[in-house]
Amino acid sequence: MSKYSLTFKLKVVRHYLSGKEGQKATARRFGVDHSAVRKWSAAWKLHGESGLTTRHFTYSPAFKESVILHMREHRLSVREVCAIFAIPAFSTVCQWERLYDEGGFEALTTSRRRKKMMPFPPENAPVNPLQTPLSPDERKELEQLRAEVAYLKKPAGLTQGKKHARTRDKAQVVNELRLQFPLAHLLKAAGLARSTFYWQLSSSKKPDKYADDKRRILTLFHKHKGRYGYRRITLAYRRDGRLLNHKTVQRLMKELDLTSCIRRKKYNSYRGRYGKVAGNVLNRRFSADKPNQKWVTDVTEFNINGEKLYLSPVLDLYNGEIVAYQMEPRPLLSMVDDMLTKAMSVLDKGECPLLHSDQGWQYQMAHYQNRLKEAGLKQSMSRKGNCYDNAVMESFFGTLKSECFYLTENRSISELRIAIDEYIHYYNHERIKQKLKGLSPVEYRTQAQLAA
Repeated sequence: MSKYSLTFKLKVVRHYLSGKEGQKATARRFGVDHSAVRKWSAAWKLHGESGLTTRHFTYSPAFKESVILHMREHRLSVREVCAIFAIPAFSTVCQWERLYDEGGFEALTTSRRRKKMMPFPPENAPVNPLQTPLSPDERKELEQLRAEVAYLKKPAGLTQGKKHARTRDKAQVVNELRLQFPLAHLLKAAGLARSTFYWQLSSSKKPDKYADDKRRILTLFHKHKGRYGYRRITLAYRRDGRLLNHKTVQRLMKELDLTSCIRRKKYNSYRGRYGKVAGNVLNRRFSADKPNQKWVTDVTEFNINGEKLYLSPVLDLYNGEIVAYQMEPRPLLSMVDDMLTKAMSVLDKGECPLLHSDQGWQYQMAHYQNRLKEAGLKQSMSRKGNCYDNAVMESFFGTLKSECFYLTENRSISELRIAIDEYIHYYNHERIKQKLKGLSPVEYRTQAQLAA
């Protein structure tokens, strides 16, 4: 016998649908659970008074399976599907779903009546392994293995080559396979909790509030050819007048699988002592108060199919700008000499910067040192075998090779020359730095000169 009469249910439904009170207020007024108000209202809208009538009849296994599949396909709650199919108790559908997840369609066909005991076969009867029925544990293990194989073969949602698949991707794959295998087996194969799976499904239906931000981040990332990490992307984003926290940018780039290029190991050009070595005047004081106060320089090597190209730049420690540079196929003294000529041409009257380098043989030559003395430039050298004394220059080489040389495929030295020219211009005029308040080196120097 039903706990509530048809008249009482109709009274509750009419009061709720009149709009005077909500579900919870109506439930408190009539002393029922608010879920009952929701269920009765939905059943009355779909089936009228017949939806509120309690009926008792037997459901076929096919009907049970169709209810479960309809609920999952349309992502309905148990109470919603009960209202659609006029099933009185939602616990009934919960039990069907549990049985279906554990044993599939066969579990829904199992009768509740006690089965007739089958006689044991004679002891001397021959046993055919191919005809021996599987035990419940063996059948369950076989279904679990089938679900795991299907899960691992499913490429959609799981990005190949990743060390760890995301929870959202796992939930997507499980949701695609749940019509073929029991949910419990798929969740075990994916290593997901049931609550986590359903939460991922519900969250996937919500609109992505960061959709526009993701598109803008993708545009910025590809504009700079993958050279920007989340910190520079954040600064570039703010330059467009949009505010976004750097942690949010980091999370969105992780969701988009965007990773900036990673630096590789530098080339070591130390070859011993060739001439006079200067002292370490710079002493790792890599900051400068004004332009052309402290310079650093070095030589690095590029190799393409056995052909080599050497680059000798001069970097200003004030803003990290490349003041001058020279490229040659061999690391001769003339290359460093030409580089020095270009660098000194940008100096104004009275400017005599400190020029720091490593103990490369070119910088130990008397010709090079005499030119510095004649121009009034003070020489400084790193300690022997200590790359950290010239860390800023080494850092630039690492950035140049990661963002230019290793990022693009240059088929010849001539192509590499053009690429380096374009990159140094980009580095000076467009590539922003966090320590320069989100400005490029040239922008930072120009802004400081205008302020002065």
